[in-house]
Amino acid sequence: MSIGQYVKHQQLGLSDERVIQMYTSMLLARKFDERSLLLQRSGKIAFHVSGVGQEAAQAGAAYALDAEKDYFLPYYRDYAFVLSVGMTMKELMLSVFAKAEDPNSGGRQMPGHFGHSKHRIVTGSSPVTTQVPHAVGIALAAKMKGDELVSFVTFGEGSSNQGDFHEGCNFAGVHKLPVILMCENNRYAISVPHHKQVAGNIADRAIGYGFPGVKVDGNDPLEVYRVVKEARERALRGEGPTLIEADLYRVPPHSTSDNDLLYRTKEEVEENRAKDGLPKFRQYLIDCGIWSEEKDQELLTAIQQEINEATAYADAAPYPTGEDTLKHVYAEA
Repeated sequence: MSIGQYVKHQQLGLSDERVIQMYTSMLLARKFDERSLLLQRSGKIAFHVSGVGQEAAQAGAAYALDAEKDYFLPYYRDYAFVLSVGMTMKELMLSVFAKAEDPNSGGRQMPGHFGHSKHRIVTGSSPVTTQVPHAVGIALAAKMKGDELVSFVTFGEGSSNQGDFHEGCNFAGVHKLPVILMCENNRYAISVPHHKQVAGNIADRAIGYGFPGVKVDGNDPLEVYRVVKEARERALRGEGPTLIEADLYRVPPHSTSDNDLLYRTKEEVEENRAKDGLPKFRQYLIDCGIWSEEKDQELLTAIQQEINEATAYADAAPYPTGEDTLKHVYAEA
């Protein structure tokens, strides 16, 4: 690696402290994922859908956005993203345990269906891609009100075949709305591989809607940061949307209910596991001289304690009552 590559984050305007925070968000999400799988397998929680292998793209994008102004519409694997923009480990644990304090839905939604008004994370739904027209609507409102913000929405490559995606892109392109659409192309829509879904790149679809499409290495958080930052600057200049395709790989099965070896091989998974952005980014920080194995172990210890405390808290927290089913359904005086 050249000296120039060692300071890539500085060339992008990122401080040493900021990229260490980015790495911390990625590692925190990875350890949350690992703990959630153990909890599901031990019968403590009912279901988990993993984001392992997608943390680099999520954190890179989050740190390029304004956590105090922008609106976020993440999809169900975006643990690194929501942790980066302000959600806590305790809040994620309350969600997977389906407890009353869960800020996403009060324990009524499936895990990974994020929603947090304080952080402008807009509640998602189980049917895929419904968040895209919502993001476009938020961008329209921002443009009409003259607010200097963008809406940012993520989805998988399978979602890009849905009508919601095409309608959202068309409307956003016509009206030059400040929305960034990022496809986390993890190569599989549950069991259907990319080549059976799309004859080409997702990013290339943008040209039909009159705005740029960019394909980026989703295992490189700094490249994702650069592309999302440029897209945000375009949007704020009034130049309209950007479609970003983050090329990555879903390492685990689709969910804890999936047997992925029915449609792919162990060899394929291991080949792509070697491209994992997390250890590569850790090594980049070490090569830059701003991180070390000792600091990494200290961080892992701190994260382990945070996860243990969050797990214990969420496990002991009360479940919603039967009456809570009616919350947020009818108007209250």
